[in-house]
Amino acid sequence: MVRLFTAVWPSEEAVRHLSAAVDRLDPDGVARAAAGLRKFRFSPAERWHLTLCFHGDDADPEHVTERLERRVARLRATDPAPPRLRLAGSGAFRSVLWVGVEAATPEDDRVLRAMVHAAGGDPHGYRAHLTVARWVAGRADRERLGELLADYSGPWWHARELAVVRSDLGEGGPTYRAVHHVGVTRESTG
Repeated sequence: MVRLFTAVWPSEEAVRHLSAAVDRLDPDGVARAAAGLRKFRFSPAERWHLTLCFHGDDADPEHVTERLERRVARLRATDPAPPRLRLAGSGAFRSVLWVGVEAATPEDDRVLRAMVHAAGGDPHGYRAHLTVARWVAGRADRERLGELLADYSGPWWHARELAVVRSDLGEGGPTYRAVHHVGVTRESTG
């Protein structure tokens, strides 16, 4: 079984900035917001990414990477600038606390959605986000959880490449390993 997804990793600066914001959260406020949830935990910063498309548990890595290369080549032919993004705001759904992703301009949003399409995802239904915490079960006030980082706004960064990522599940959570990288623009393919 090979579990694959295509993702964009935020810049190191964006990750450091968000990590510092998470570290500054009031532990009592987090405990109150997560009351009633089983196994609430923040995800390690090295796992923070934007999933563009989940390919499934039985995905063929060769097929996924070949398809991605073809689709990104078509995107590259339009010579887009890498989208300028930032992590900002937060919310909660299902069993996830997330931080949102903002595009700097409508063109940046268009290129991000083109990247989602190239990855095999639905660009129209896509809501860019980064998962910062998870829980197994339980009921909680999702609005209160979403407020933990609602005022957060990070530095701008450029999404220059897509990564096909293998996810191996283990006792400590998943381990992610990029198996293929694709530059999104002509300038990022060098």
